[in-house]
Amino acid sequence: MAQSNAQLRATEPATGMVARITSDPREIRQALELRYRVFAEGMGADVQGADMGIDKDRFDDICMHLIVKDNDTDTVVAYSRILTNDLAARAGGFYSSTEFDLSKVLKPGKTYMEIGRTCVDPDFRTGAAIGYLWGFLAEYMEVNRIDYLMGCCSIPVSGGFEQANAIMDHLREKHMTPDNLRAVPKIPVPATNTELDGKSLVPSLLKAYLRIGVKICGEPYLDADFGVADAMILLRREDMNYRFLSRILRG
Repeated sequence: MAQSNAQLRATEPATGMVARITSDPREIRQALELRYRVFAEGMGADVQGADMGIDKDRFDDICMHLIVKDNDTDTVVAYSRILTNDLAARAGGFYSSTEFDLSKVLKPGKTYMEIGRTCVDPDFRTGAAIGYLWGFLAEYMEVNRIDYLMGCCSIPVSGGFEQANAIMDHLREKHMTPDNLRAVPKIPVPATNTELDGKSLVPSLLKAYLRIGVKICGEPYLDADFGVADAMILLRREDMNYRFLSRILRG
């Protein structure tokens, strides 16, 4: 481990942002509205709750809601929802299990923290907001001795499958989990030949995840409702890159 959580917190700038779990209905509503703006308006996703201007599904009544709040404007600027082993049991399983066969990923006796619906307000995508989000996740994993963080990260397919296949060609080179930690997509993305440079096409959020230390658990799932290919990610607690987190927190 590059550095402790105490060291990580010591490098955080006084930007007026704070990351925390919230149960405040007003803040949760802001988070669901942010998700709607990012996923429905920004990406064209077909989301539940669209008639109310929010993105909300059955997991949202059970999960923990992690927000990054800009105290200067009193608004939620970044978000991720969290399901731990016990919360997933109440929900009938992790969200990722609706898209993947996780039988080789979920190991007996291990603890997991699944993140989902992660998003950042377009006006706050310069680094600090996602840094605060991941700084909280890193500390939560340490304090609660969570063995693995996992979840889904989206790759656009609106222009066809060539871009997603190019990105996966790049990811297969050095960013994949071992064979014994692979997830199998229930609806795989159709394979296509491509000459595109996948490295240059990796979405910024996934690029940050890779630098934080995540690995990709195999081929992606085709999410038709969101118009994306979901790559399953996995991160061992011991592999968290605190040095990179500190750097993006410094801006």
